[in-house]
Amino acid sequence: MGHCYGPFLFREEKLSLFVEFPKMGRADLRDFKKGIDESFKNFTREYGEAIEHFFDPLLYFLVWLEKLFLNTPWPIIMVAIAILVYFGSRSLKLTIGAILAFLVIGYLDMWEDTMATLAIISVATIVCISVGIPIGILMARSNKAQTLITPILDVMQTIPSFVYLIPVVMLLGIGKVPGLLAVCIYAIPPIVRLTNLGIRLVDKDVMEASEAFGASYSQKLLGVQIPLALPNIFAGVNQTIMMALSMVVIASMIGVKGLGVPVLRAISNQYLALGVMNGLAIVVLAILFDRVSQKFGKRLQAHTESMK
Repeated sequence: MGHCYGPFLFREEKLSLFVEFPKMGRADLRDFKKGIDESFKNFTREYGEAIEHFFDPLLYFLVWLEKLFLNTPWPIIMVAIAILVYFGSRSLKLTIGAILAFLVIGYLDMWEDTMATLAIISVATIVCISVGIPIGILMARSNKAQTLITPILDVMQTIPSFVYLIPVVMLLGIGKVPGLLAVCIYAIPPIVRLTNLGIRLVDKDVMEASEAFGASYSQKLLGVQIPLALPNIFAGVNQTIMMALSMVVIASMIGVKGLGVPVLRAISNQYLALGVMNGLAIVVLAILFDRVSQKFGKRLQAHTESMK
């Protein structure tokens, strides 16, 4: 019987080599993970305080803006929102809709959380624009830079947000700045990509004409490429705002005030009404930002086409 099953058993052992993937030894894997953890902890102990001080101006600005929104009387906030919505959309219906939406938000006792959310979304958008547009310009200027930065953007967009929250929290702790950084990491790729795309799509004939007039690189960039790429850049701003709003609930887990906090509390305690109401408030903000930015982008595009 042994001679009969011998070849079969040998073949089975041979096939098992291809079924089970070769693995690192448990001890080696444990040492490898431990080495990464210890290295990052040492880095945090040595440079964590300096990095926190580096982000202090951002924290002061965020706190100042949040206090400004919270301490300003609500009628003034409503007037400011109406002016901004009408300036961006040139739509009376959308302006009235925005006023009604914010009146309902205030009536349902979500005003303070909404103002806190507006503050962090505003700061996150400013940071993303300030950092993202120069990176997009760099990518448009250099194919090597584009090849290097594109995989980084892919990782930023696809990696689960909870994964990069770990090093951010280890480095900066719980608070507003870590939440703001998490929002920016998730929201910045669209503005970078669409700035790069918009500049690369500028008509070559227009660029050759500007060169014929003796324009320098900065004159071509500021006077020709960026104005013509504005519709694409503004589409990137739109997507950045939408992605920042989608991170509100996640950011609330690490100390960011806003509409995400009651949503998180509703999930923990199974409060359906609380979760739905605050979730709908986030949806209202997203719709308003989207409609206003889209209409403003269309106006920019029409203006750009008239310039051509």
